[in-house]
Amino acid sequence: SHDSKESILFKMNLSELREAIKSGAQIFKVSVGGELRDVIFKSVQYHPVKENVQHIDLYGVDMNVAINIKVPLVIIGECIGVKEDGGVINTPLTELEISCLPLDIPQSFEVDVTDLHLGDSLQAEHLTLDDTLTLVTNPDTTIVSVTHAALEIEPEVEEDELEEGMEGEEGAEGEEGTEGKESDAEEGTRDDKADKKDDSDSGDSK
Repeated sequence: SHDSKESILFKMNLSELREAIKSGAQIFKVSVGGELRDVIFKSVQYHPVKENVQHIDLYGVDMNVAINIKVPLVIIGECIGVKEDGGVINTPLTELEISCLPLDIPQSFEVDVTDLHLGDSLQAEHLTLDDTLTLVTNPDTTIVSVTHAALEIEPEVEEDELEEGMEGEEGAEGEEGTEGKESDAEEGTRDDKADKKDDSDSGDSK
């Protein structure tokens, strides 16, 4: 109820709920405790995979008292900044908050981006609202803009870094060659010593 802070739990037929959502209506009448009440959908929660409705929140309203509500924004038109300038459309805001009587709640607001060029943007204050609606969203809030498309830039490798890498590889190869030569020299020395020892042993035996 609009004049109560307490929540009332209730159950609804799933088919009736689906029809209510599809209807696009803003105000519904539900029977709670044998009394008909005017309500609006506050939120609808769906199953993440099956998309079945799992939970709904209804908000009771007084038809003669204004309420704050968020209304979806719908982008329309072929943006010239995208078509001719290669830009992209950004929509940081998807809903506009307004204040109005329950019967005056619009289903959505259309935002025409046809004449927007690259670098242009629209703020909430640029939307034309009926006299029955009052803007609650900050007027300076950007609702749509046309910007440059993001470019993927590959990191450039400096020539100095390439030369250092090549010198490092050559140095490593040189060290391996030196180590090989030193190893061969050591083996040759051991062989010479062994030969001399054999000659010495032969002389002693004589």
